[in-house]
Formats: sequence, C-alpha cells, structure tokens
Amino acid sequence: MVGSCWRSSAVDDGSSRGGEASGRVDGLLWYKDFGQHAWGEFSMAAIQANSVIEDQSQLESGPLCTTKAGPLGTFVGVYDGHGGPEASRYVNENLFCNLKRIAAEHRCMSENVIKKAYLATEESFLSVVKKQWQSKPQIASAGTCCLVGIICNGLLYTANVGDSRVVLGKLERATKEVMAIQLSAEHNASIESVREELKSLHPHDSKIVVLRHRVWRVKGLIQISRSIGDAYLKNAEFNREPLPLKYRLPEPFPNPILIPEPEVSVIKLRPEDQFLIFASDGLWEHLSNQEAVDIVNDYPRKGIARKLIEAALQEAAKKREVRYADLRKIERGVRRHFHDDITVVVVFLNQSLLKNGSSPRNSHFSLKPNF
Repeated sequence: MVGSCWRSSAVDDGSSRGGEASGRVDGLLWYKDFGQHAWGEFSMAAIQANSVIEDQSQLESGPLCTTKAGPLGTFVGVYDGHGGPEASRYVNENLFCNLKRIAAEHRCMSENVIKKAYLATEESFLSVVKKQWQSKPQIASAGTCCLVGIICNGLLYTANVGDSRVVLGKLERATKEVMAIQLSAEHNASIESVREELKSLHPHDSKIVVLRHRVWRVKGLIQISRSIGDAYLKNAEFNREPLPLKYRLPEPFPNPILIPEPEVSVIKLRPEDQFLIFASDGLWEHLSNQEAVDIVNDYPRKGIARKLIEAALQEAAKKREVRYADLRKIERGVRRHFHDDITVVVVFLNQSLLKNGSSPRNSHFSLKPNF
C-alpha cells in the first residue's frame, strides 16, 4: 500500500488520452494536456525557471485512505519550494501517504485529518534536517509552501500554508458569467492581516516584519509566515553555525517564527461550480484570479494548463520589455530573473455527478511532473 504512494506516473483508466501517461517534456516545460480523474477531467503543466526546479506537485485519483472501505476521490498538491528543492520534494513524496494513513485511522476525511497529515509531514522532515545538519546544514533553510485540494463525497477540502492559491470558476446563473472565487487563505507578509497576525504572535519583537527594498519580509528574510520546513526559523538549534551566515539571526528566539499549521476550509460542491485552478505563486504573480478564470472558460480544456503558463510568461516578458519568443530561449537559472517556477493544475468538475449525487469514477492513478 505504501508503494502506491510512490508511483510517479498515471496508470490505467484512459488518463493517458491526449498524451503519454506520465506527461511530456518540452525543454523547461512539463505537461499533461488532458486526463480524467474521479470527479471529472484535468489538465496539468509546470515550467522550470530556477537552476534546480523547486516547484513540485501531484494529482492522485482513487482511494483516499489505506482501507478498502475508504472513499474514492481526487487529491491535488502544489508545493512551491524555496531555499532549495529538498522540502518540496519531501512533501511530494510523503504528504499524501501520511494523509491516507491518518484518514484510515480516523475512518473519515476531515479538517482534523488534513491538519494532522501536515504536522506529521513537518515533523518527519525536521527529523531529516536534524540528521543531516552537520553534513548538509543548508537543508535547514529549505522550506515549501503547501497547497492541497481534496474532492471527496461531494465536498472540497482546501488547505494551505504559504502563498500558492486555488481559485474556483463559478457560473453565475443570472448573468451566465463565470466568476473567480479564491478559496485558499494566503500567508504572505505583503498582506496586512498576515503582518498583524505575526505581530500578535510575537508582541515583544519589533522586527518580526521588516520592509526591505519595498517588500515586507518576516525577520527581513522570508515573505511567508507559514510553511513546511524552514527549520532555521522554527528552532534556534538550527540558527547557528554551520548554517550560512545570511540565514542566521543575530538574536535567539524562544518560539517558532513560522508555523506549519494550514488554514483549512470545506465547501459543498454544487452544479454551478465549473472548475478549480490550483497554482503556485509564479502564476499569480502575473495573472489575476479573474484573468485566469476567463482563460480557462474561453479556451478548450485540452492543454489549458499550458495555456495559462503561456499567458503568464507573456505578461512576464512584457514587464521585462523582452519579446516572448526571446524569453522562451532563456535557460534555467537565468530565467529566474524573469519569472519563478510555475505549476498549474486545472481540475474540471463533472456537473452530472454534482447534480445527481452520483458516485465518482473508479479512476486510480498517480501523476507527478517528471523533468
């Protein structure tokens, strides 16, 4: 059963239609243009900008716990790493397995189950950091945003730490327009409420958030207030030599500066709910919620995740005053000066299943980008 959590490509059920089962690679782009999941259809794509890709992601369709009687559903994870790829890779390999195990123990899917899965993943990654601390101290500065969506029993659970985002495309019956509704809470210090939360948690630290080069940063180092990893900002044990000097704080801290607990929401899906866009911050840096929803609504489903990435890259090229064709020729590493790694998963919802309360398709596969 654990082995099923480690499969890296789609299998059976026709999810390979429109492309190879495990997706295709075109230079710095990985994509799976079209597939079918338990509750509908999907399109998925990712593009690399960093020297080593820090974005990781997965789409799982099938049992959501390790018992035979467990519910069938769809799991989407988008993990936007920073400070190296170690944390995002670890979450990609372990979070879903932890979720299935804990869901089986509780015999259900719930907000509490999801939070426990996040915490279990955090604790096991920090144990890896501790083991590798002397030989690989920079792993203490590796962290990741962690956005999860779970469709199960007609409900959508969303959980997030960091600033990735999931947006719902919802049909307004009166106007026939598809409106963008953001479902996930973000934890970026650029948001005033996030800064206020940090100040309330650390009332005696006047430098808990610092405006540096017109960007708000936690302790002047990082833009997000919640993450998996970033051990150097959670345990003072890791904020000293041999950690590189640029990450070390001059004063000790008694309590964790960042927290791993996700904000979780649950909604009942309805027939007017058309699709979901899960994406790392690299996409939302260049497209608004409504712009992304309009693109998905206006173009064919097949290849729509690639279309969203293309639209974001075109905006990135405009901002840097270069031609889109020239941007596409820039190699990884240098490309990071123009845009970040970008991951997009578009999940279309089967309206007849939502309307009739029918059971989801018995669709079993696991899909992860393989650069």
